[in-house]
Amino acid sequence: MHPDVERIILSKDVIDKRVAELGAQIAADYDGRPVLLVAVLRGATLFVADLARAVEGPVELDFMAVSSYGSSTKSSGVVRILKDLDETIAGRDVLVVEDILDTGLTLKYLLRNLASRKPRSLEVCTLLSKTGKQQVPIQCKYVGFEIADEFVVGYGLDFAERYRNLPYVGVLRPAVYEA
Repeated sequence: MHPDVERIILSKDVIDKRVAELGAQIAADYDGRPVLLVAVLRGATLFVADLARAVEGPVELDFMAVSSYGSSTKSSGVVRILKDLDETIAGRDVLVVEDILDTGLTLKYLLRNLASRKPRSLEVCTLLSKTGKQQVPIQCKYVGFEIADEFVVGYGLDFAERYRNLPYVGVLRPAVYEA
């Protein structure tokens, strides 16, 4: 375990098993129809790669980068699109793949933006959802894990661009981000 991590809450094996379950559920729900996985960079990168491999059926990938955190541990509520989609989504089945649902402010903005582009369907898959943290209601069709309101890193999630490469999700020691 990394010395900056207080404790592991989701091991690599637990994550791998749940991602396989999500992939099977997505494949069944889309029933052979192509689905465009839109990963929200950078946090969802590892998750979307594993998820895409777990979906048996036609999958396409595209990426968006948005910012509302900067180097903070709390969302600023101000969302900026840093990288937009390369593909058009009109008439397509779109599944937004997010690393963590926290306040919901960023995702609400993103979903409103994508809905205006007239996809056939628009759903959300999040690896993590923080229990009781949402400030706006977000309907996630696919949720990997419900977690407590703690600052977590690993499996793509970061603090100041560090810890993304950890194969597990762990709680970051407060001394690291309060310094």
